[in-house]
Amino acid sequence: MAKFKKIGVLTSGGDAPGMNAAIRAVTRTAIYNGIKVVGVMQGYAGLIAGEFRDLKTTDVSDIIQKGGTILKTARCMEFKTKEGRQTAYENAKKQGIEALVVIGGDGSFTGARLLSEEHPDFPIVGIPGTIDNDLFGTDYTIGYDTALNTVVEAVDKIRDTASSHNRLFFVEVMGRDAGFIALRSGIAVGAEAILIPEVHTPYAELKAYLENNSKRKRLNNLIIVAEGADQGGAIEVANKVKADFPVYDVKVTILGHIQRGGSPSAFDRVTASRLGAGAVEALLDDQKSIMVGIVNNQISQVPFNQTIKNKKDINVSMLKLAEILSI
Repeated sequence: MAKFKKIGVLTSGGDAPGMNAAIRAVTRTAIYNGIKVVGVMQGYAGLIAGEFRDLKTTDVSDIIQKGGTILKTARCMEFKTKEGRQTAYENAKKQGIEALVVIGGDGSFTGARLLSEEHPDFPIVGIPGTIDNDLFGTDYTIGYDTALNTVVEAVDKIRDTASSHNRLFFVEVMGRDAGFIALRSGIAVGAEAILIPEVHTPYAELKAYLENNSKRKRLNNLIIVAEGADQGGAIEVANKVKADFPVYDVKVTILGHIQRGGSPSAFDRVTASRLGAGAVEALLDDQKSIMVGIVNNQISQVPFNQTIKNKKDINVSMLKLAEILSI
């Protein structure tokens, strides 16, 4: 007999390609183990409002290749209150939901941890779904690889026009607090410089680099800027460069939300499928208040309080690699 009769699954925070693949894996792994599945619409807001839909194996057919999330997602200020979480818990219990899988980022896991602490009889397991790849306890988050591929495809096209017109392009990518997308995509596209929040890059260094390139008549350059870089966003940095280097034809492209969309890559589909199955298996193994991740290609389990509290370090040696390859 199955440990649970029914579990719930929701997506929370920013959407990420591969979330649907995770929903599919959670649903089918649960059904395989004799457990019914309820999808919670609109994240925690739907848990408070009582927006539920039963998920059968046919409901998750033909979604593995789709971006976004069929369950929708929303920010929910009410869930940050104890009263809001109590309403969410009561609604879940009315639906017969005995455990919950939350697909999202650190903000989503903060709410999940509080709900789990306030109601120890309600196990919750998290699946890391965020394009930023900034969650401690997993090598990769769902959506990161697809976002990288989106950036690389877009920047390759920008590079074509930059070289054709001798232009200096500043390309801003997502990463308000983390530079994982900027760093890896910057290396992948052969960027001349990469600005990320984790590493302070004095403007004087960038200025000296551009002065050297100008002397060498190298006027087509590509600089990747994470939106949270300490120099400011791409527009702010570009304005400084325009003032100091009238010789450069400076352009700015902000990639924005195209990085969130699109069909998930094969890597993200497989990662999401493994994590979805791993989340259900963790619940069946009496785990709660944890995130399942992938470390060294193996499923790992990390308590919510650790993945929330600890900061995932950027690989600074990759920044050195980018510097070496930009000469």
